[in-house]
Amino acid sequence: MTGTGTSGSPLRVGLVGYGLAGSVFHAPLIAATDGLVLDTVVTSNPERQAQARAEFGDGLRCAASADELWERADELDLIVIASPNKTHVALATAALKAGLPAVVDKPVAGTAAEARELAALADERGLLLSVFQNRRWDNDFRTLRKLLDDGGLGDVWRFESRFERWRPKPKGGWRESGNPEEIGGLLYDLGSHVVDQALVLFGPVVSVYAESDVRRPGAEADDDTFLALTHANGVRSHLYVSATTAQLGPRFRVLGSQAGYVKYGLDPQEAALREGKRPTTATEDPWGVEPESMWGTVGAGESPPTGGGTPLPTLPGDYPAYYEAVANALRGTGENPVTAHEAAAALDVLEAARRSARDGVAVTL
Repeated sequence: MTGTGTSGSPLRVGLVGYGLAGSVFHAPLIAATDGLVLDTVVTSNPERQAQARAEFGDGLRCAASADELWERADELDLIVIASPNKTHVALATAALKAGLPAVVDKPVAGTAAEARELAALADERGLLLSVFQNRRWDNDFRTLRKLLDDGGLGDVWRFESRFERWRPKPKGGWRESGNPEEIGGLLYDLGSHVVDQALVLFGPVVSVYAESDVRRPGAEADDDTFLALTHANGVRSHLYVSATTAQLGPRFRVLGSQAGYVKYGLDPQEAALREGKRPTTATEDPWGVEPESMWGTVGAGESPPTGGGTPLPTLPGDYPAYYEAVANALRGTGENPVTAHEAAAALDVLEAARRSARDGVAVTL
């Protein structure tokens, strides 16, 4: 595999895009990972270039166009694509054709077919292609995976997952654009996370039903969407993504033959990153740890508000583990943490959900 650096030297990373995804998530996590060094940030915005140099030092190189990276591909070991969704396929294709492994923010593409084409190109060239599904390392999801692995709920019958917000006024920008080319809307934004998590936990899906609405005045893309998935193993997943939820539901409610797990609140890592906190400087407040008051509960017969259930300590969130795994995969000492083939399976579900919501029918996969 090319793009693995010299033995013992850090892997040099080119980051394309320095908006929300690039500046809040990718750049800090790359910089916090042993064995990776942020070499170049691609943004044509002078203010963002200055922002990047202020945080990562004057030695950071900035480029106005990704084409500059392909021209000096031999000086880099990994490309991270954190640009708007509509650019993901073209940039990932260019990186792979330049001989560079790539990490692509979700969704990796607008269609499952495009994702599989990228996966085939990466396989053909012997290059790593990984998708940034960081919510696999959320504190609550890590806790739920362990609970299920330990058999703490018995046989799971129903999985409810909510990623809800209260944003009654649209913020604007490409994420809320109604232009199909932008690949905006919550189905492809937050939906990419909740569908990926459902597939990781419960495997392939055989049927998809969805309801998708544009609720807010002035909004163009879906801002209130529900998905009902039937997994091949019989588990039913009910997934909610919304910007119009005045009263937020539990992040997870998982019901099994022996007990249920209910967890409120969001993983604290995104908020910490937005506040400028970094995994490498988390001393007094350990990274990804939440207070006991936010722990979920496990029990049967009652609800948490009425005192039902036993508190279950939440494992720490661990976004840094994603890039640690990428570095290990590039050096040949570990596996790709999230493959493009896995991302394509999630896109199969998202595409089916879009068809279901449009036609008002369940879609069989």
